[in-house]
Amino acid sequence: MQENDNRLTQRNRIIVGLSIITIIALMHIFRVGSYLHGDLYLLYYSYVSDLIIPFGVYFLLCINELTIKILQQWYVKAAFIIGITTLAEILQFLGVYALGITFDPIDILMYVLGVGVAVIFDRLLFKRFIPFWDLEKLNEKIEINNETLL
Repeated sequence: MQENDNRLTQRNRIIVGLSIITIIALMHIFRVGSYLHGDLYLLYYSYVSDLIIPFGVYFLLCINELTIKILQQWYVKAAFIIGITTLAEILQFLGVYALGITFDPIDILMYVLGVGVAVIFDRLLFKRFIPFWDLEKLNEKIEINNETLL
């Protein structure tokens, strides 16, 4: 029973994670920013990818929470993403091409905001409204089931 629950939870997490990534990819494919004008156009092409890509990567990491236990903590996922993206921005400052060409300190802020929004979705919205999302509750149910079997 526990094995089936884990498989179902994993499958559902994959569906949620890949749905988020698909939406982000479609935003890039259909060039949503091209429908904007003036300052909105500049803001979109300067910063939206810096916001939505870390958001998507956060949920890609959520897919693996069942198998990689350290990823079950939101702050581990957040620190990993912010660390990698900030490193890429520092490399750009040093003249090394990494996730972009030009250094912009506001990019780092956008990375942090993207991860912050993902954490809010993860911890407040998904955990509350998607039954299989809360791993703590799932683990409690498993423990209760194991105790009743003994």
